[in-house]
This record gives sequence, structure tokens and C-alpha cells, in this order.
Amino acid sequence: MALKRRCQWVTDDPIYIEYHDHEWGRPLHDDRLLFEALCLEGAQAGLSWITILHRRHHYREAFSQFQPDIISQYDDKDVQRLLNNVGIIRNKRKILSVITNAKAFLKVQKEFGSFNKYIWQFVGGQPILNKYESLEDIPKQTIESKLMSQDLKKRGFSFVGPVICYAFMQATGMVNDHTIDCFLSPYNKKKIRTS
Repeated sequence: MALKRRCQWVTDDPIYIEYHDHEWGRPLHDDRLLFEALCLEGAQAGLSWITILHRRHHYREAFSQFQPDIISQYDDKDVQRLLNNVGIIRNKRKILSVITNAKAFLKVQKEFGSFNKYIWQFVGGQPILNKYESLEDIPKQTIESKLMSQDLKKRGFSFVGPVICYAFMQATGMVNDHTIDCFLSPYNKKKIRTS
């Protein structure tokens, strides 16, 4: 029986498999979705990604489908509403960060024409295709993620350290870190292996 080989971090959880197969590592250029990805990576800090992934639909409902123009207008009542929402991680610093980041995001859009144009400059506008053999080979941060982190912080973003930025780069396809045994790696010639 032919089975797809996936990256080692993927469990047998259907949500995780769907995310790996159809989202992670695929180039993303939609501003709203980039904003969502950045916010969710920040929410993940100190937690596992699957914890956030299982709550993603709650996050979308709670945070106005991650529309930065709406979130930037959130007030104390909205913060309290979010702190009472059991569907998301109720960490006040992380909640406030999304509001802060929405304001900074809108400024970047205005300056560069789009957040997409701004953020993809850190990889020269093209995905970096890495050729890692195992999960252990993949770095937690890179020169590019450090530069991105520094610039985002300078522009008023929070929860955007170099490790979070690298996870964001992986998630949005700015880097392709599918290990070479994964069927989605550009370096996997077989794509499907027998097991």
C-alpha cells in the first residue's frame, strides 16, 4: 500500500495533516491571511502549534476574521470580551499584541502599498527552498528571520521575535522546510513511498 511520507512533526491528527498538506510551506501573498498568520504565530509563543490550530476558527470569529482595519479600532470592551472567550488563549499581552499589530500593519500597508510587498522583501520576493534531511536539521531562526524581527519591532509590532518570525516564514512559504523525505519537498523525487 502506497503511503504519503510527511514531515516528522506531523501527527495523525486530521487537522494537522490537512494543514501540512495544503497550507504549510505554500507561498502566501494575501495581506489579510499574512496578518492572520503573524498573529497566530504570536499566539503560539510558549505553546504547541497544534494548540493554536485547533482553536483557529475561534480566533477568526473572535478577531473579526483578522481584518486589521476593524481590529485596530478595538477598545477596552473588546479586550474584555476576548479575555472572556474560552475558545482562544486568554493571555492579555497576546490579545493586546494583535490590536497593536493591526495598527502597525495598516501603517506598513500605507507605506509599501501592501504588507505582502513589504514582508516578502526579506527573502528577495522568492521562497527559499531548503534541503533538510530531518527535523533536527531545521534551524529555529535565520539571518532573514532576525532581520525581519528587528524591522517589525522597529515598526511597532510585538510578539515577533526571530523564532516566531521564522515559524511565520515557514507557514507562509517564504521558506520551504519540508524535509527531503516528505512528498511535498521540491527535492523528493519519489513523492510517494511504499510502506
